Amino acid sequence: MIVVTGATGQLGRLVIENLLRTEPASSIVAVVRDPAKAADLSILGVQVRQADYTQPASLRTALAGADKLLLISSSELESGQRASHHRAVIDAAVDCEVKLIGYTSVLHASTSPLGLAADHVQTEAMLKASAIPFVVLRNGWYTENYTISISTALAHGVLMGSAGDGRIASASRADYAAAAALAMTFPDQAGRVYELAGDTAYTLSEFAAEISRQSGKTVNYMNLPREEYKSALVGFGLPEPVADLLADSDSGASQGGLFDDKRQLSALIGRPTTPMAETIAAELTHR
Repeated sequence: MIVVTGATGQLGRLVIENLLRTEPASSIVAVVRDPAKAADLSILGVQVRQADYTQPASLRTALAGADKLLLISSSELESGQRASHHRAVIDAAVDCEVKLIGYTSVLHASTSPLGLAADHVQTEAMLKASAIPFVVLRNGWYTENYTISISTALAHGVLMGSAGDGRIASASRADYAAAAALAMTFPDQAGRVYELAGDTAYTLSEFAAEISRQSGKTVNYMNLPREEYKSALVGFGLPEPVADLLADSDSGASQGGLFDDKRQLSALIGRPTTPMAETIAAELTHR
């Protein structure tokens, strides 16, 4: 039995979609906060179990009988409770005698300049202390983290950021989901730490140029100091903690924090990662 937390999130759904290609639906458990949002998964035969990170008893019930657990890192960026949420899941996994935990961390977590790496470093330490075998998927940046800004960039002719000339080796969310599903089904994964990133890298100036090329509208990259970029994001309506995280991550990218050229992701999934231009094209198609 493979249990996936955060199963109704964007990554979680894609992971389950990948698992269903090779595993019986009845052997997959989707752990969600609101089962109503997972009705489509129930129809497919996936077991849907309700749990809340703040309710340890619900987590133990959700993990009952699990052989493997994919702990998708909590999306509670604004609460500052990510590490404690992860602790609750790991403790429940210990109680339920789970045999393998997969965890979605961040690229080069132990040396990353990104502020968001701190929670991941804490969680990786928790896994080591738990005595449960584990595999760490250190995910790089999702290309979708940037394509979500395309509409705004086209409206204003400007793509803003704070990454300077930092090169970003991103991949699509689907690429990372495929990797997670394979790590949960391949043998001998315990002890592995994957540094996952796209096959090719780009600067945000190159990203803006690709938007221009495909859309036929000129979009220039405007590099801003970290605090100015954060203020701009808040002005666009983002909650301050989210704006701070994005600005900090861009700043980290300027220091090489989102770059990797080892191609472990494409090696794991057995195909090239999705090119940035392809993800841009998909976003433009759905506008």
